[in-house]
Amino acid sequence: MTKKKNPSSKFWLRNYFQDIYVRKAHEKNFRSRAWFKIDEINKKFNVFRNCNTILDIGSSPGSWSEYAVNQVGCNKNIIACDISFMKPIAGVKFIQGDVENYKTYLSIVDNLKNKKVDLLMSDLSPKTTGHVLIDVHKSIYLSKIALNLSQKLLSKKGFFITKVFQGGDSDLYFQCIKKNFFQVKVYKPCASRSQSREIFFIAKNIKNNIIM
Repeated sequence: MTKKKNPSSKFWLRNYFQDIYVRKAHEKNFRSRAWFKIDEINKKFNVFRNCNTILDIGSSPGSWSEYAVNQVGCNKNIIACDISFMKPIAGVKFIQGDVENYKTYLSIVDNLKNKKVDLLMSDLSPKTTGHVLIDVHKSIYLSKIALNLSQKLLSKKGFFITKVFQGGDSDLYFQCIKKNFFQVKVYKPCASRSQSREIFFIAKNIKNNIIM
């Protein structure tokens, strides 16, 4: 007896492959459509300017790290970290582990070689449940981890980029970032799906003391 295909799965697959950014990513051999999101962010905010040290968390499959190499070259210190495996990228040091884990943090610090981070970009994303409030809460939790990391590792004039699902307490989290950075912008790239709740906070010029 053959299994009937789930209509919703067929609908998702059809939409996925009809997505212009998915098609472009395949055509250009990019790792994912996320390449276009960081490209839009960079063109608007010039986040890779004067970057010598870059930290990419939630990096797998590697589009943002791939883009970073494209912008600054292989001779800069680019560190990527994710729980999931990421295929190697020339010029990128990959650390597989949970950024919330102290051993992973020590590994990141060791690879920074006593340097501060000029750009910390977080594409951390939770496993979604389909329940909006739960998914937003989990997203904000991950973004708070990224914010805490920025307070420890980011240079005084460095950029911090983090993804958040809009809704619930996301406005409160935005206010929290504003208390910790002198400049904060909210941005939704065109490459983000219109139905997606994801938005990006782009922050610069960190303040002295973290306020959560």
